[in-house]
Amino acid sequence: MQYLHTMIRVTDPDATIAFFELLGLQEVRRLENEKGRFTLIFLATEADMNGPGERAKAEVELTYNWDPEEYGSGRNFGHLAYRVDNIYDTCQRMMDGGVTINRPPRDGNMAFVKTPDGISIELLQAGDALAPAEPWTSMPNTGSW
Repeated sequence: MQYLHTMIRVTDPDATIAFFELLGLQEVRRLENEKGRFTLIFLATEADMNGPGERAKAEVELTYNWDPEEYGSGRNFGHLAYRVDNIYDTCQRMMDGGVTINRPPRDGNMAFVKTPDGISIELLQAGDALAPAEPWTSMPNTGSW
């Protein structure tokens, strides 16, 4: 068995792609289906890529339905998780890009952010936790994650 991808429905593909680019994911491939009136956009980290246009080892599939739909917040879904080289640098890059840090990395190990459609993303520090540092140690939680 091999893990392939996680699909999330999005209402604004450009905003969602920009969000994931801040995390370090890139668009791998895109499929337009005029008959079904949807677009599939596959994103992956550089480490998971096999080659231009090829299926990556692990992907996030963004599904954009051309006809507007409202999606509820499926808390039973949970979250996506990514290991990052430096959680403080990643959170700072996300904040600089206009993303709210819902659960700051006060412990130097874990943080949560949300996509433009409200899907929770867990960020985990690679290796040992970083030493506690400001502004993260005194930053309060914002919203839910």
